[in-house]
Amino acid sequence: MTKQALSFSRTDSAKFFKTLNKRVNDYFKENNLKRTGNWKLYSKAIFMFALLITPVVLVLTIDMPWWAQILCMIVTGIGMAGVGMNVMHDANHGSFSSKKWVNKLMGSSIYILAGNDYNWKVQHNVLHHTYTNIQGHDEDINAGRIIRFSKHTKWLRIHQYQRFYAFFLYGLLTANWAITTDFIQTYQYLKRKLAYGKMPHPATQWTKLIIGKIVYYSIWVILPLAVGFTWWQVLIGFVVMHYTAGIILSVIFQLAHVMPNTEMPLPDENGNIKNTWAIHQLFTTSNFSPKSWLAEFYTGGLNRQVEHHLFAHISHVHYSKIAKIVKETAKEFSLPYNEYHSFWQAVAEHYNQLKALGNKPSMA
Repeated sequence: MTKQALSFSRTDSAKFFKTLNKRVNDYFKENNLKRTGNWKLYSKAIFMFALLITPVVLVLTIDMPWWAQILCMIVTGIGMAGVGMNVMHDANHGSFSSKKWVNKLMGSSIYILAGNDYNWKVQHNVLHHTYTNIQGHDEDINAGRIIRFSKHTKWLRIHQYQRFYAFFLYGLLTANWAITTDFIQTYQYLKRKLAYGKMPHPATQWTKLIIGKIVYYSIWVILPLAVGFTWWQVLIGFVVMHYTAGIILSVIFQLAHVMPNTEMPLPDENGNIKNTWAIHQLFTTSNFSPKSWLAEFYTGGLNRQVEHHLFAHISHVHYSKIAKIVKETAKEFSLPYNEYHSFWQAVAEHYNQLKALGNKPSMA
């Protein structure tokens, strides 16, 4: 089935984004800064890769008790999410470095995180960043039948309990990438002729996907088996690592869009979206913990999703500086700037949103 073609409004009589874009451009010019990463990002990348790799090396080379091995795999999961948010994410947006080959190399880190760069760029850069929170187009709000992220999704009886089980299911995100999601997405995206940039030849994409999975499982499954771990030890370590990474990434993703203060607009019968693309991002995206150094550092600036969605081509190391410009400009044009002051406040509000969406529509 062909999805309906969508068109954003081109009418912005107040010229919000033109004004905002000029102010952000002026900030970089006046401070003589590149929009891409700097030494802060590159040093953080080293730290995140160390967080991912060091615990695994210790497990494979040192005889340690089972609880220490579990702890190491939890840290590895934290590192996996950290590399994804701080390195892979910026690189596949083209903002890690001004050099394309560096972005391509760092973006390829997704292959050791269970993913595939073609699939990720289509789902994230094309579908999510273009059609944010639009049912049937943004796959980030499509959780199948078991979780209802949008009021436009069909309600099922099980959804009334989703506030209790959703957080447990969030941990399955990266494991699904590793096992099934990439194969399903490659089939669907190639069939729909979707691409971020040049369309890959189907045989090339399938070859890259299969080789990528072979490399991935060689590192995380075959290598531990080869050094003497039993199959069940490897399975436990694999699950612990992926569950840790999955729940971190999923929660951070949901705090940006599935919230009481974000909208999920639908197009009209002709496929027209009410607002311009930039204004649409303000209505559908939310920040959390804007004053937390730890949130900014670890999430790769994803706690500032408003800035990220408006300026995805700018590295996250600059978001804290341009946030003031975005916030003041939105206020000046009487537009929303959605924000929660703390991580836990945002989590509580996401829980409330799951509860509200779990209510039977006639009772909501």
